[in-house]
Amino acid sequence: MATLPVLNKEGKEAGTIELPEGIFGGRVKQEVLHQAVVMYQASLRQGTASTKERADVSGGGKKPYRQKGTGRARAGSSRSPVWKGGGVVFGPHPRDFRYTIPKKIRRAALKESLNAKYQSRQMVCLDELKEEFAKTKEFVKVLEALKVQGKTLALLDGCDQSVLRVSRNLPRFQVVRSKDVNAYDILKNKTLLLTKSSFDKLVERIEK
Repeated sequence: MATLPVLNKEGKEAGTIELPEGIFGGRVKQEVLHQAVVMYQASLRQGTASTKERADVSGGGKKPYRQKGTGRARAGSSRSPVWKGGGVVFGPHPRDFRYTIPKKIRRAALKESLNAKYQSRQMVCLDELKEEFAKTKEFVKVLEALKVQGKTLALLDGCDQSVLRVSRNLPRFQVVRSKDVNAYDILKNKTLLLTKSSFDKLVERIEK
């Protein structure tokens, strides 16, 4: 059975976690991840693009010129789509792009995202930090000891609440609760930093 080392705040190994064979190991199912990522990205779209049709453009109530005798094409309104300043044909309108996929697929995508991070060696497990942090630079020293680099997603369940405060000013560092994280959150970050408590909760979410 595969294991994941658990590091303390000095970056030294303080234990190991046995990884469930049903979650870690084997081929990463890219098709499942694709379905989930597209769904989560669609929910982030604002959908505020809007254009005016000919009925929405002001003016155009008067016929521009007489029907016959001018040699020009017939025109009933200066707000016709073929005229400059006229309405737009089949233009975008505000809409909601959100949609859902089955719960089993979302759960499978969460499992595959964890497996992908483990296989790429971008998952770092930290022992719970019970002590209180007063300064951001104190927490930065912990990250340096853990060799955490790049855009990082942190699941710090079980740590002192001061960690949330001191990590707030760190660039490219995001803290999310383990019960709220999804596959898209994990994949869009380079490194996944999690505690033993967070790991257990994620496994429970996947296996239930």
